[in-house]
Amino acid sequence: MQYSAHETFVAPARVRPEIWRILIGLLMIASVYALGVALIFGGIFVVSGPGGAEMWISEMMAATGPTGTLLLLATFIGMAIGPMVAVVAFHDRSIGSLFGPVSRTLRHFAIAMAICAVIYAASFLLPNDLPIDENLTRTLWLSFLPLALVGVFLQTGAEEILFRGYLQSQLAARFRSPLIWMVLPSVLFAVLHYDPGSAGSNAIYVVLAAGLFGLLAADLTARTGSIGAAWGFHFANNVVAILVVSLEGPLSGLARYTAQISAADEAIRPLIFLDMGTTLVTWIVIRLVVSRL
Repeated sequence: MQYSAHETFVAPARVRPEIWRILIGLLMIASVYALGVALIFGGIFVVSGPGGAEMWISEMMAATGPTGTLLLLATFIGMAIGPMVAVVAFHDRSIGSLFGPVSRTLRHFAIAMAICAVIYAASFLLPNDLPIDENLTRTLWLSFLPLALVGVFLQTGAEEILFRGYLQSQLAARFRSPLIWMVLPSVLFAVLHYDPGSAGSNAIYVVLAAGLFGLLAADLTARTGSIGAAWGFHFANNVVAILVVSLEGPLSGLARYTAQISAADEAIRPLIFLDMGTTLVTWIVIRLVVSRL
């Protein structure tokens, strides 16, 4: 694969590419992330008092109601800020280097999001027998939608900044093989989606789906020299999964509809593989279009 644009994207990371810097950077990111979560917990405590804080933190952990889900999405602020602190403190890089050229990032974000919208809308027209019920009334859903979109934008952006903007570029500055700088961040991204408590025996299939997405997002970043296309792809995917139709259980609180089946149900497996197929098709189309624009 030709990744000439990736060389420009990785260039700022070559100034301080040492592995020990990456490890310390990851510790810094984890610390900033934890601090962000602690500040949110503290804010809830100040506003709601001990009793109210216990209730809201429980709501946030379950993420089956709209406010609790928004609070959970807000915890990604620390994940977004952490890599920005790390590149300045340990790698002598600008914050902007985590994104790539601004105009390209914005353009490719919009293109990827538009392509996803068309493909996902078409996929909803396909016949299926999945039982779907209303989760939030239209009025309530619309009232939460602006903040919900900001929350998903933040959550997906934080993950792209960390895994593609920081880890991928820093590993690529140290190692030439894509087997390292593409695969390692994608494996970590996938493993962090392992949740047998919610997905049961399906957890490994969720990990495979997340790992596939991670590899495709890494490819888009390497192909375009920015995180724009990967972020737009990720954002559109999560808007559908979190805000439009969600599975019962965690992260269903902001969805307009919920599928009446849990992530742990074996009947969901064909849908996971169908989703992986849709992800592959969407990646191919995005890759073809952004390569020409």
